[in-house]
Order: sequence, then structure tokens, then C-alpha cells
Amino acid sequence: MPITDIKQTAQTKMDQSIEAFKHNLTKIRTGRANPAILDTVHVDYYGAMVPLSQVANVSLIDARTVSVQPWEKAMGPKIEKAIRDSDLGLNPSSMGELIRVPMPAMSEERRKELTKVVRTEGEGAKIAVRNLRRDANESIKKLVKDKLASEDDQKRTEADIQKVTDKHIAAIDQLVAAKEQDIMAV
Repeated sequence: MPITDIKQTAQTKMDQSIEAFKHNLTKIRTGRANPAILDTVHVDYYGAMVPLSQVANVSLIDARTVSVQPWEKAMGPKIEKAIRDSDLGLNPSSMGELIRVPMPAMSEERRKELTKVVRTEGEGAKIAVRNLRRDANESIKKLVKDKLASEDDQKRTEADIQKVTDKHIAAIDQLVAAKEQDIMAV
């Protein structure tokens, strides 16, 4: 594998790590309502457990309320039960065919717990990026050992990979700080 491919592969995988981290952050609750909070809820649909988004339309009513509009009338009670039984601590209420899911205000203690969860997730993402850097550097060292690249190429490439790594870690730090600020906002 040529050096350019190694650098490109490392860059792509680091970008994927950031995207996975962003996806994980959407599942962590903030004070505001977010339809993505219900992505983990599964509903019994005629004997099969399916994601809520496949049996209902999930949207926002206001900053603190999510609305769930079942596509079939009979699904209303099942959806309500699934949301109530989930570990999200939400209490949905039916208003005809529409199910309203108000987001309860979080206590200061709960907010601090969630910031710790965000930091832990961020650290996991940083570890993933650093592991990708290590793998790329090992690939380059193997090329040098096999006499397919010079030591100068190795030093230059390792410096380039370090720059990419630093950029991705800074992006993770920014995401963590933004999410913490979002959680702590009352």
C-alpha cells in the first residue's frame, strides 16, 4: 500500500470516528427536546420489535415536547407503553391520535452525570483516533522495513498523520465542550 493510500485511509477512518461520536452524542439527553432521543425505543409491531421511527412520525412541538404520530390508530397504546418502559425516564401522554412526550427538567446532579458521560464518550473517540494514528504509523514503518519507502518519507508522513490526528482530536474536544454547554444550559 503506497504512503498516500495510508494517509488517505487514516484520514477517512478518523472522519468516520468523528461521525460515530456525533451520532452517540445525539442520544445523550439535553434540556431541550430532540426527536433523536427516541431512536433507541423499539415497539412491538405485530410480534416484531421495530424502531419507533418505522411505525410513527416523530417530530418536535416546541423546545420541550416531542410529538409522536402513529401511522395506525391501534399502535398508540403500544407506542406509549414502549416509551414509558424505556430507560429514558419519559412520561408520554395521549391526546387523541397524537402522543405528546414532554421532556422533564433535569436536576443539577443529573446534568453533571451527563457531562461525565459526554467526556467519557469523547475520550473513547480520542482513543479510536489515536489507535488509527498508531496503525498508520506501523504501516509506514513496515514500508520502510521492506525498503519500499525512505526514512525521510516516513518522517514526513508521520508528521502529516500527526497533524490530521491533532485536527480530529481538537474537533472531538469542540464537540464535547458544545454538548456540555448544551447540557448545562437551563
